[in-house]
Amino acid sequence: MKAVHFGAGNIGRGFVGLLLHEAGYELVFADVAEALITQLAAADSYAVHEVGENPTVRTVDNFRALNSSLQEAELVAEISTADIVTTAVGPHILKFVAPAITKGIAARDAGLAPLQVMACENAINATDILRDEIAALWDDAAGSLDSLAVFANTAVDRIVPNQDAGQGLDVTVETFYEWVIDRKPFAGAPPAIPGATFVEDLAPYIERKLFTVNTGHAAAAYFGFEAGLEKLSDAMADQDVAEDVRAVLEETKQLLVSKHGFSNEEQEAYVQKILVRFSNPYLPDTVSRVGRAPLRKLSRNERFIGPAAELAERGIVPEALLGAIAAALRFNDPADAEATELAQILASSTPAEATARITGLTPEHPLFDAVSTLVEERQAEPAKAPA
Repeated sequence: MKAVHFGAGNIGRGFVGLLLHEAGYELVFADVAEALITQLAAADSYAVHEVGENPTVRTVDNFRALNSSLQEAELVAEISTADIVTTAVGPHILKFVAPAITKGIAARDAGLAPLQVMACENAINATDILRDEIAALWDDAAGSLDSLAVFANTAVDRIVPNQDAGQGLDVTVETFYEWVIDRKPFAGAPPAIPGATFVEDLAPYIERKLFTVNTGHAAAAYFGFEAGLEKLSDAMADQDVAEDVRAVLEETKQLLVSKHGFSNEEQEAYVQKILVRFSNPYLPDTVSRVGRAPLRKLSRNERFIGPAAELAERGIVPEALLGAIAAALRFNDPADAEATELAQILASSTPAEATARITGLTPEHPLFDAVSTLVEERQAEPAKAPA
């Protein structure tokens, strides 16, 4: 069995690549970072250090590496004989990996089983995004795309912090992980990946992860940044920050239980597990890393505005989520390009204009006025240097 994985970074090596390796797949990493590809190509193995409860070290071997921008012909050949293609490149990069995957599918021999394609990205239905990009490039003369490839959405969850300098290819990750895959596209024959969970309805799991893990993680970062704390575990050790994060997740729990039918006890257990993960002192994660890209995190269907908007539509004022949104508006890390852009929008727009541009909310939405008030309050504050 062979898997081609796009994205040889820390998540690719320490999460998706690790699980595929442990499932028995020969791995082919594809990336545009020449130094990383050269390092991988010269290595026989690397180690994944899992830290937290029951820490362990896992070894990954039996892999190759290709530069996807310089070795396209070799990459297409690998895809044409692969069983699985996965990605961990970021949703906005999927359009750049689509051409090679398209050519690889078209080059497959007629007798091969359909290629199983899964985008393991931090976005809702990322595989659909990738499939749309491939479909736009597809030449029907090569046959029916749906007969040659299977596209399955996934929900992925593992905290992979910035790595220590000099660590090389080795990766440090938390012990917890979750890879949930939509079972339906496989027509009863899903791939054998023991570390993955296959479900009939992926949507509740996608939103549960986004509105619990991602919402809580970013909230801890923004509240921690406001408190002048550097490490995420230190932020969670601060009573005020921890209480604010817990209040945010109480609101998203209310939404998830009502919308998707999770029991209150089941979701509460999930929340408690997440809070323990955020507090892991063995993960060298910082509030600046977790809080980066505030414009994306404040966009319409993301971790704050998404659940807050749905609660507002149900007649509920999401006070804790509004507090997290206010903290995100104050994230002013000068090293983060989106934080700089956010500051520029706030400085050059009216409250209503900034609210619409940042959040994608329309003035008619029941959440709009509350967020606009937060924006106006932020605009009235004097410039403050990062703590």
